[in-house]
Amino acid sequence: MDKTIKLRVKREIDRSNELKILKLKGSLITKGFTEIIHIEDESEDFYLNSFSTSIEHRKEAEDFVLDYISVNNLSDTVTLMGSPDK
Repeated sequence: MDKTIKLRVKREIDRSNELKILKLKGSLITKGFTEIIHIEDESEDFYLNSFSTSIEHRKEAEDFVLDYISVNNLSDTVTLMGSPDK
């Protein structure tokens, strides 16, 4: 069974942060956490990016995202949405 992970991404960002976010998405795919990332409008200010990963990889994927956000100073740009089973 797969688990959906959601990221809230700010719409208005500079080019540097845009490249970091693209790299994050590419890394999620390259590391095998998912094959596709879905993007939808959440509001005027944010996009909602979501992807499915196996339950076995959920924690590892979430930890990777949180580490990436921290290392790349993206905490004002990307938020890992809380999951009810945490």
